[in-house]
Amino acid sequence: MADEKIRWTNNVKTLEKEKITTIGDALVSAAFVSYIGPFNAKFRSDLWNSQWIGDITAKAIPYTEGVDPLFVLSTAADQAIWKTEGLPDDRFSVENAAIVNACSRYPLLIDPQLQGIKWIKGKEGSEMMNITLTQDKWLKRVEHALAQGMCLMIESIQENVDPMLDPLLSKQFVKKGKNFVVKIGSEEVEIMPSFKLYLQTKLQNPHYKPETCAFCTIINFIVTESGLEDQLLASVVRVEKPDLEATKEELVSKQNQFLVTLSKLESDLLKNLSEADPDTILTNITLIESLETTKATSTEIQRQQIEAKETEKTINNMREVYRRVAAEGSTLYFLLITLNIVNHMY
Repeated sequence: MADEKIRWTNNVKTLEKEKITTIGDALVSAAFVSYIGPFNAKFRSDLWNSQWIGDITAKAIPYTEGVDPLFVLSTAADQAIWKTEGLPDDRFSVENAAIVNACSRYPLLIDPQLQGIKWIKGKEGSEMMNITLTQDKWLKRVEHALAQGMCLMIESIQENVDPMLDPLLSKQFVKKGKNFVVKIGSEEVEIMPSFKLYLQTKLQNPHYKPETCAFCTIINFIVTESGLEDQLLASVVRVEKPDLEATKEELVSKQNQFLVTLSKLESDLLKNLSEADPDTILTNITLIESLETTKATSTEIQRQQIEAKETEKTINNMREVYRRVAAEGSTLYFLLITLNIVNHMY
């Protein structure tokens, strides 16, 4: 346990500092979740990094030097799980995922390239119910999802969301007996605690009513130029050097899995120790064997992580040959979608 002692000693020191700095860190992170979702990457960075941190400093509110809301809201293991579920690898997308997971209001994704909906489908699996507000009997399907505690995705919503959904979006839940009910249309429907709701629009720049903005957490999933460049690079390499891209994808998947496994092993280690009887801890053979297995697995994963990072560097250098093609494709895409600024006919 010598290695663990070093890590835990450092953790204790960090936690002692965080007793004081949690106030500012939580303030920045809560504002990040509540307000920053609709904006692009540059505006987000300027807002929290310059204005909010500057304001907190001016008001002498304690916070961690160099605080990053993304790492307050999520761990490296969380981010690895999201990427294995189909989330793009760029920071902007990871910020969006952190907001989706932390927000208390229902998330409304501005998602013209369908990147957000792809990730949500990977996250929630085949059990998720998808509907649009233009199909027949959509209200019955909403009621069914509420009563069964399902995950519901309402796709392709327009700027005017049907007012019948307002009581649900604003969470006007009334307790009746042990359960909560919500009025949808003329019916009172029981709502199960496991119910989840996501909304998605394909509109590039929607203008929602103030009520909709208040009811939902609006999150901008529009692809960024650097994010699209990385995705196009993968597509080009997949055509030109399919073996290389397959190796890269396998490596990324393996590294994400390493982070998830390490996080679980550390949790199991602490759980086993906390549940052990202090009087018999040194003679508890089962516990000692469990700790040995956990430690050996952890050491092996850390060794493989180092090897994987070296291999990834080599692969990335080989992929860079095609970077110019991906950059040109990304630039062309963003030029085309902004032609409407020159003339509305586009």
